[in-house]
Amino acid sequence: MQVTASMVKELRERTGAGMMECKKALVETDGNIDAAIENMRKTGQAKADKKAGRIAAEGLIAVALSADGKSAAMVEVNCETDFVAKEAEFKTFVDSVTRRALEEKVDDADALGAVAIDNGGPSIEERRRELVARIGENISLRRATVIDAAGDRLGTYVHGGRIGVVVDLGGGDDAVARDMAMHVAASRPLAVDESGIAREHLDKEKEILKAQVAASGKPPEIQEKIISGRLSKYLREVTLVGQPFVKDPDTPVEKYLKAASAEVKGFIRYEVGEGIEKKSEKFAEEVMAQARGS
Repeated sequence: MQVTASMVKELRERTGAGMMECKKALVETDGNIDAAIENMRKTGQAKADKKAGRIAAEGLIAVALSADGKSAAMVEVNCETDFVAKEAEFKTFVDSVTRRALEEKVDDADALGAVAIDNGGPSIEERRRELVARIGENISLRRATVIDAAGDRLGTYVHGGRIGVVVDLGGGDDAVARDMAMHVAASRPLAVDESGIAREHLDKEKEILKAQVAASGKPPEIQEKIISGRLSKYLREVTLVGQPFVKDPDTPVEKYLKAASAEVKGFIRYEVGEGIEKKSEKFAEEVMAQARGS
């Protein structure tokens, strides 16, 4: 398979490695980007896969919370440009869709399109088509989630319309629930604790750590201790309870929650465009465009 400049560019974005290292890794894996990342991590050339953090589409995320704080809906609606995402008409549409998702308890994007945007009014899908015709951009209702609290309350936070979080909290109070939602927005944990991390994910991380440590030449028993220590450090970094609390980095979230007599039972985090591949220019043209703009 031919290794293209766009493939090299993507691998650089996802690993932070140099251009030549990325090209070599892609040649060795016959253009398989995921395999190249894994090999580069094993040799220490890449620290982590940044794919999940890339924003590749425009739009807005909105959250609606019920009056009793026990139910919430979160919705992502995409458009083509940031300009449209900032338009009042687009924002009103997103807010209406989110409110109706909560009222009707509909968390499937396709099913939500059939719901009336107002009582007796056109459907959400009909309203979407009207906006597309008037604005001239493609607009899509990408996803929706409705959450009912398993704990005592839900905490919500939306950052600039681009990141949305709902946290299910047992105990504590509304301030703690909001603090946890803000923390999840900023720190991007994968799960509440180790039990929420998929076994396959942990096994792959262990395999990578073993490959990294094997090159040290240390005795097997020392290597096992190093692997165990690094895995523990990794779990602290990717689990909510293990992370340092964003408002007080000297305090782990687990300690903060214990002091507040609270427990996070779950959370959902949306980020605009995550996982959507954006159409890009040729790599050389992109570099020239950046140079001309600097």
